[in-house]
Amino acid sequence: MTTVGRVAALEQKPTTTDEFYFWTPKDRLLSPFDVVVVPNANSSLTFGAVEEVNHITDAASYLGTFISSDFGDLEAQDFTARVGMNYVKARVLNNTLGIMMPVQHGMPVRLATVDEAKTALGIAKVKGPVPCGHIEMYSHVEGERTSIPVFFEQRFLIGPEGAHLNISGISGLASKTSYCMFLLKALQDRILGGGVDGDGDGEKKPSVAFVVLNVKGTDLLHLEEPAVDLPQTSRRMYEELGITPSPFESVKYYFPFHARATGNTYASPQLVGEKISKGIGWKYKYVFEEDRDSLPMLLCHVDDPAGTMESACDHIMSGVGNFGKAKTWQALLDQVAAHCSAGGSGDTKEITVASWRKFKRLVSKPLRNDIFAQRVEPSKHEVRLGEALQSIRNGEVHVIDIAKLDETLQAFVFGDVMRAIYDLKLGQTEGVDEALIPDRIVIFVDELNKYAGSDCPTGSPILRQVIDIAERGRSLGIVLFGAEQFKSSTHERVKGNCATHAYGRTNSIELAKKDYSYIPSVYKNMMVRLRQGEYIVTNPMFPGPLFIKFPLPVYLQPK
Repeated sequence: MTTVGRVAALEQKPTTTDEFYFWTPKDRLLSPFDVVVVPNANSSLTFGAVEEVNHITDAASYLGTFISSDFGDLEAQDFTARVGMNYVKARVLNNTLGIMMPVQHGMPVRLATVDEAKTALGIAKVKGPVPCGHIEMYSHVEGERTSIPVFFEQRFLIGPEGAHLNISGISGLASKTSYCMFLLKALQDRILGGGVDGDGDGEKKPSVAFVVLNVKGTDLLHLEEPAVDLPQTSRRMYEELGITPSPFESVKYYFPFHARATGNTYASPQLVGEKISKGIGWKYKYVFEEDRDSLPMLLCHVDDPAGTMESACDHIMSGVGNFGKAKTWQALLDQVAAHCSAGGSGDTKEITVASWRKFKRLVSKPLRNDIFAQRVEPSKHEVRLGEALQSIRNGEVHVIDIAKLDETLQAFVFGDVMRAIYDLKLGQTEGVDEALIPDRIVIFVDELNKYAGSDCPTGSPILRQVIDIAERGRSLGIVLFGAEQFKSSTHERVKGNCATHAYGRTNSIELAKKDYSYIPSVYKNMMVRLRQGEYIVTNPMFPGPLFIKFPLPVYLQPK
């Protein structure tokens, strides 16, 4: 490969085990993330990633350059050209022999070959490879432009070594949903491909299923339908990454029930009917007898320092007094109303009338939504979500539509889904053949900060559930893929337990937060300019952040 410069170790800027500098001709074009190679001790090679490219001249000060231009004459011509050069800061990635010695002054610096770049980036020998995009290097070096597929190691993405993914970026431009669905498609292709891992050790692939919450319009309600006019560049990228450029397989949809066809969903009656007629669509309900234990999920956004709302829920769920007679949601509301009048029902005196009135105000509106029903009628393609998720199988994608529900009900459904999966993986669900339960269940939800934000009440049952999954999910086989606009707004214990992070386009105010303090400034500056289809990703297997690109989605996206 082309030699691009030589190492320069100065008194003020020495080479170290972490970084080195090298000079390069002015006409040599390099970019951040390009990989370079320097000979080191014992015939080893040290790999570095370009971080900054600087240009200097022999001018001692800006004043000198001003004076040399005839005291600021913009048309003045220099009689003597300034001596100038470029120098590059490179971050050390690793060494072929593990020798962590600084590279020596004057050593030649060259571009890495494809195999060397893979070794440098930790992707040369990946067990259980899951495509996460590709990196482009030497884009401006004539004849040297290189595209390298990049892979996550499955055990560091969905466990057991590491788990959970956090994706952040501003709305619209960061393509958070598209990138997550790209990864899910890569995982499904790998899981449904059959056989054993491609690393030759004969290790059996784990079974994996996916639960996706649709929170925006009809974005994720066409996963089994092919994209219209998928560009050849994207199709070629899928093929280079070893992913079939076809939509998802084994997709099931759950729409919130409503007496009117579109009362609780943005999907048209035709779309809902089409999914049902294909045998891949259902309408979900919550029935009092089976789902009253989920009642605390309606109060996840309520600050309850005294625990009175939690106590009210406990009274209802345990059937204290007349609450034991309630058999429907309406009967429950009637009993709550009876506790709201002075001198009302006396079986819960430890909870004040004022507290019952607050409780009624909080639950009355959501409980009057049509998803809270008296019964489920399977003949009309109706299900309970908790029961439907018990039948989740390897490779399946279960899409739960919550986009049109208000924020309280969205949180309720999300919390219920998490608890149902948690109980399933813990073996607390009766009548389920444990041998058929997937080894890993991946849950994807956008706007994660709504449910696990840094400002959520500490007593929120959904926050507690998300934190528990973040901290224990890896060992249980429950994996959380979460996305949000601002990473800083997500709870510390949730994002801190994510093994993989992906950063899309982000504004400068967000980048000033402590969550980005460990990222080199040149990469933070790049985050402000990232385009759709571009991400900076970190993973335990990578020696540092990687700048990757990924293709357009293979499924139909509504305009």
